[in-house]
Amino acid sequence: MSEQRPHFSTFRSRLLGRQRLFGTFVKLPTTQVIEMLGQMGYDFIIIDQEHAPLDRSITDLMIFAARASNMAPIVRIPEFTEANVLSVLDSGAMGIMVPHVASVEKATAIARAARYADGTRGFVGLSRASNWGSVGPVEHMRLQDSQVAVIPMIEDHHAIDLAGNIARVEGIDALFVGRGDLTASFRDDPEAAGKVAELARCVAAAAKDADTPLMMLPTTKPDMEFVTGLGATAIVISSDHGFIRNAATAALKDFRS
Repeated sequence: MSEQRPHFSTFRSRLLGRQRLFGTFVKLPTTQVIEMLGQMGYDFIIIDQEHAPLDRSITDLMIFAARASNMAPIVRIPEFTEANVLSVLDSGAMGIMVPHVASVEKATAIARAARYADGTRGFVGLSRASNWGSVGPVEHMRLQDSQVAVIPMIEDHHAIDLAGNIARVEGIDALFVGRGDLTASFRDDPEAAGKVAELARCVAAAAKDADTPLMMLPTTKPDMEFVTGLGATAIVISSDHGFIRNAATAALKDFRS
């Protein structure tokens, strides 16, 4: 069992405070993996609705499991709609991650959809987010506005030059550099790795200039040095799929030998 972590509800304040945080993507429609990750000491998980078969019902259970395991549940919604934001926040997500944010207008709409004050988030009094009505409506709205993190993904070429403006949007709490999509955009270019590294440096510099935290996914220990050198403090390590594949491959190789 890992040492006691701060309460999952402090995720946004820890993110904004540039504390070193570790999380992972979760794609399997189950709660047991999440319970194990909580015991291991992860600070947050990103429930991946974009690239995994996770409907609203299983997402609700996965959010519950993360909260029960004292990890902040962040949900990567498949696309931005106010309904997608509302459903995961009412279920108790402590943040949203939104793919392909490539304009200030979209970033502004996302931030407003996640907030009550000066925003457009619809109100419900009895939900997991409100601890089933244990606090009054005004306090519930205040807590949600102060605790929910909004994280756009910068993963399109035309978003790179706009990253600084997106980072400065009121209500945007961090930028995630989507190097996977950026790399895929270069297809079989042999210089893709170097080009993506330069794009990541541009986003990191923009985030630093805007005084906005940076979240990245390193793929190796040397890459960890690269992303932390860029200023990333919220670190995403692989995924449940990746952990299973790597461990199963290593075990098979070990026993065959």
